Amino acid sequence: MRLYIAEKPDLARAIADALGGGARGNGFIQVGADRVTWCFGHMLQLLVPEDYDINLKRWRMEDLPIINVPWRKKPGKDKGEQLDVIKGLLAQAQEVVHAGDPDDEGQLLVDEVIADAGYRGPVWRVLINDNNKALVQRALGALRPNEEFAGLSAAAEARQVADQMVGFNLSRAYTLAARARGAEGLWTVGRVQTPVLGLVVRRDRAHAGHVAVFYYVVGGSFTCESLRFRAVYQVAPGDPVDDEGRLCDATAAERIASACRGRPAVVESAVTTAREEPPPLPYNLLGLQIDASRKWGYKPDAVKDITQELREKHKLITYNRSDSRYLSDEQHGDAAEVLAAIAATAPGLAAAATRGNPGLKSRAFNSSKVTAHHAIIPTGATAQWGNLTEGEQRIYMLIARAYIAQFFPNHWFDQTEAILRVKDQHRFACHSRVTTSPGWKNLYRNDGDADETVEDEADTQVDIRKLAAGQHGHCEEVTVDKRATKPPPLYTMATLLKDLTRVARYVRDQRLRDLLIAKDKAKPGEHGGIGTPATRDSIVMTLLKRGFLEENKKHLTSTRIGQEFYDGLPDTVRFPDMTALWHEQQEAIRQGKLTTEAFLKDLAKYVTAEVERVRKHGLALTVTAPPCPACGKPLARRSGNNGKFWGCTGYNEGCTFTADDNRGKPVLEPKDAPGAGKHQCPACGSPMRQRTGPTGPFWSCTTYPTCKATLPDDGAKPPKAGKAAGAQSGRGKR
Repeated sequence: MRLYIAEKPDLARAIADALGGGARGNGFIQVGADRVTWCFGHMLQLLVPEDYDINLKRWRMEDLPIINVPWRKKPGKDKGEQLDVIKGLLAQAQEVVHAGDPDDEGQLLVDEVIADAGYRGPVWRVLINDNNKALVQRALGALRPNEEFAGLSAAAEARQVADQMVGFNLSRAYTLAARARGAEGLWTVGRVQTPVLGLVVRRDRAHAGHVAVFYYVVGGSFTCESLRFRAVYQVAPGDPVDDEGRLCDATAAERIASACRGRPAVVESAVTTAREEPPPLPYNLLGLQIDASRKWGYKPDAVKDITQELREKHKLITYNRSDSRYLSDEQHGDAAEVLAAIAATAPGLAAAATRGNPGLKSRAFNSSKVTAHHAIIPTGATAQWGNLTEGEQRIYMLIARAYIAQFFPNHWFDQTEAILRVKDQHRFACHSRVTTSPGWKNLYRNDGDADETVEDEADTQVDIRKLAAGQHGHCEEVTVDKRATKPPPLYTMATLLKDLTRVARYVRDQRLRDLLIAKDKAKPGEHGGIGTPATRDSIVMTLLKRGFLEENKKHLTSTRIGQEFYDGLPDTVRFPDMTALWHEQQEAIRQGKLTTEAFLKDLAKYVTAEVERVRKHGLALTVTAPPCPACGKPLARRSGNNGKFWGCTGYNEGCTFTADDNRGKPVLEPKDAPGAGKHQCPACGSPMRQRTGPTGPFWSCTTYPTCKATLPDDGAKPPKAGKAAGAQSGRGKR
């Protein structure tokens, strides 16, 4: 029996179909003597520290660093049943075909299941990035030995273990250091998460610290051949300019204006060129998240959830977590079916889908540019429009419109570039763009401009195609506009997501910048990025949840604690440097030049040193927590069995002071409270104090949590001996 193990159920169905179809079993498809089964993403996950030692569930600085090498794995949540099915099939198989996605993670995902099952037979590799039947059949006819891809699996595992090692150790170290200062919450550190925080912090500070520099734009109003239009002065040698080549002297700008105002002008050159613009490529997940944020303010995780529903519940779109914006050449043959499905599903796109020409083949159909997956497009399935939520309708419309655009003609326009000369030495430029055939642009008429626009002073709304070299005109008026440089714009959700695909531009070290760019050389649309389309949204949402980032209207900015946390971190984690360095080392692992163990050994040295630095120097935070009445260390707000309470950060040094929480503030009895410190605990003999709980005042042992004795209150008087039986009532239990 030959066993095919696919990464996802839909690929398993495509493989079974390509093999001739079969009968569905429990967790597999029977195809003749062979079987096709599937995974649901990673079936195994790394053990966490407390899996190795239950005592590590409690976070303590003295337990760090935690270096779990060699590492072990366990079944992922809700994966056990299918994992058992796969292992049972592996025990019966004479040979296996590995059908994970054709990338590092896809290689590891199936390899680790095969290894965990102890299978020792022959394994073949099939590379499938498109569920088109003809392509799947072609791929199945070109099997390769799985050992050829061992380097991909090793690199993915090295990255997985390394991310856990950095995340667990540094997150625990910094959280404990923050708690020692009286801070709340989790202070998490990650190879991708922390550089994202760094991007926002540095952008906020550059925006706030921007010092405006003034420059001058000289613009002229011209008439020529019955046309009236605006043109902009072009700086000449000898003009006073700043580092950006802009006029920076007001006197010089006024002198130029005076020299040209009311003077004759001549057209030095005028060139009109017919140009065409192809339709935008279909969406990948990131592009979809950016546009949905820009148009409706949707959070990236919400977009991912909506696409998951469109894919799994309604069967209306293809794989939704793709990082590709291209389609295979073979998918062009499905155009008529998909266009018809769009017309039947989305009333607002029915006319456009009907006008689409399935015979046109846009640049999107290029098999050589498809990565592990192809772009997100509609399927041939249909649905009742009214059964979709508003979010599902909007996202489907975006995906469907981008697909329809591939079957509309290119947008054609005439672009005219003109230069006018005044008094022979002063040159002014202008250009215009006139649509001659809108093509696919008709589908995007109601779309606003993207967030990032480049202002061009020389643009004119007038059609200047009639201009020709040698024509004479007149410079009617000249103005001098004083401009101030603008600070870098604050991030929005859309612009931050876009920057995550090109963070290399912010890396100071040229070698590291080149490494990041090289990492993405086979990924169209990625130019030295960090994270993946499937994880970037959750990373941003984690930073918001932790309180390191916040949304102010449409802007995404860093908070005070986010900035203080950033300041306390080393450059290796707050810049994308680690991702670049890891890429270099993982490439060596792929090529067999470096072992996973050697890579992790070096990383363990770095983690150990960083933990020691945090242990020694702590984390400088501005915390307003009140001091402990018993020892003077900061109090910290904690969570207990009965809700929030306050505890001393010197707990590990022996201080057991606690206080109730009242709307985020500790309830601290004044030193002269009635009976304070004068009554002995009936259980241990220690002093008791009066406190206030959810149901009113009571008396508690001052050695809590060592002794949890409590007594009912009797009007702030010493508790009556007869009520001592309630000493273990647990009324004050956290």
